[in-house]
Amino acid sequence: MIHHLRCTGCARGIEPAAIGGDFRCPECGELFEVVYPEWEEAKRPNPGALKWLWKERRSSPAEIDQSGVWRFRELLPIVGEADVVTLREGNTPLYRLPRNAVRLGLPELFAKHQGMNPTASFKDAGMTAALSVAKARGFQWVACASTGNTSAAMAAYAARAGMRCLVLVPEGKIAWGKLAQAMDYGAVTLQLQTDFDGCVAVLSEVVRRAPVYLLNSVNPYRVEGQKTPAVEIAEAMNWDVPDHVIVPGGNLANVSALGKGFLEMQTLGLISHVPRLSVIQAEGANPLFRAVHEFGGERLEPVEAQTRATAIRIGNPASWRKAVAVLRQTGGRVEQVSEAEIALAKARIGQEGIGCEPASAVTLAGLEKLMAAGHVKREERVVLLLTGHTLKDADYTIAYHRGDLLRPEEVGGLAEQIAESRRNAMPMDADAGAVLRLLEKERL
Repeated sequence: MIHHLRCTGCARGIEPAAIGGDFRCPECGELFEVVYPEWEEAKRPNPGALKWLWKERRSSPAEIDQSGVWRFRELLPIVGEADVVTLREGNTPLYRLPRNAVRLGLPELFAKHQGMNPTASFKDAGMTAALSVAKARGFQWVACASTGNTSAAMAAYAARAGMRCLVLVPEGKIAWGKLAQAMDYGAVTLQLQTDFDGCVAVLSEVVRRAPVYLLNSVNPYRVEGQKTPAVEIAEAMNWDVPDHVIVPGGNLANVSALGKGFLEMQTLGLISHVPRLSVIQAEGANPLFRAVHEFGGERLEPVEAQTRATAIRIGNPASWRKAVAVLRQTGGRVEQVSEAEIALAKARIGQEGIGCEPASAVTLAGLEKLMAAGHVKREERVVLLLTGHTLKDADYTIAYHRGDLLRPEEVGGLAEQIAESRRNAMPMDADAGAVLRLLEKERL
């Protein structure tokens, strides 16, 4: 199937081979999206046949069929099968969160855990798609600016494809567990004395001057891969989608991609309706929240991002217009949460046995605020998108449970709840009696 690129600002169309290295529209400067003309001309595949085919592929031994992205390749016909670079990403679990569902009074609460991907974050779903396009077009070098997860995913997929990769990260503002991955996979890794947005500016100049393929989320093919978790959610729920999906907000490609996925499934007759998609940001990195609540979503003022949730420490998100469009199309909201609310929510998710990185936990914290405001009803089914694995930032978790993470002024009225949630590793004599006395106190 032929695909085209269309500007999300001025609707200008462009052939894929003609796009510039920074993936910006030469007319208005906005981002592009991938469109499939045949779908718009009503030449659409049969939805029942697609569902049957995708289910059958689950039992196929072929590597491409074992990918939770390329198993749905009819929804992203952007490269030939021979050019697909895969690490068998996707097919991530949709976990129930029974303890938090009872606590919040919800009938069903789920977590779509994208941290269970090969490099332990949601970035793999987009990276397999965009890097496959880079391979198909003959690039030898790929590059990204990153707060951590993107660099790990790009480095892994580049290594798999036999390509070279350049990673630019802000010095001192990235979790070492993520940076270690990029180095282990062979990336040329540079720590720049700037923030994430400064790294983006440097990289934009590099790709204009060298034959390097940009793999940040401005790349529209990243979005094509990142829309597939929406398909997995629908399939796991027998094509009866939830009422609400809640997503962390960093560079905002994730909510843009999921919105595209749900809306395309509705167009193709795979689902009857689209869930509301809402975005949650950290208070210290809240440009979308401010854009919507202060400016009606018409303009965005960059902020100097400050949050311990490093994966969403982004002050000038590239995909903000796309995100606003999805919020409007689906009836979603944008909310912000404090550092203490993030830390407590992370501990509460961990108590379900499925830990996540700090940025993921904004979803649970945000859900509580959305419920308090009446935007999520008690009879609704909700899915939280968890973007990264708990081991992505183990230092954060250790500091929280030791009581070293939050300053007293940050804790505020959550002190009692935080104290109850902490589980520090206690020193003790090597004595069975002492252990048993402790268990008695814990009501063994």
